[in-house]
Amino acid sequence: MANIKSAQKRIKTNEKSRQKNAQVRSSVRTEVKKVQQTLESKEAKDPAVLSSVFAGFVKKIDKAAAKGVFHWKTAARKKSRLARKVNAAAGR
Repeated sequence: MANIKSAQKRIKTNEKSRQKNAQVRSSVRTEVKKVQQTLESKEAKDPAVLSSVFAGFVKKIDKAAAKGVFHWKTAARKKSRLARKVNAAAGR
């Protein structure tokens, strides 16, 4: 443990932000899994269902990028890769 008061505070705040970031990352991974499960299910033929599930993912990852959990280019890459799969399944 650090002896300097400001270093002790940094340790506490870093731990809080680490936990928040982990929670946000986990929720983004959950959204990715939802989209992938939808792609593998029978609902993959329905563009309305696919687009609504994908929109939820996009919203989640955009918020994470805005908070600084993900770099904006990382978020763009993840969206692009998943969008290609969604568009291919929807027949676009």
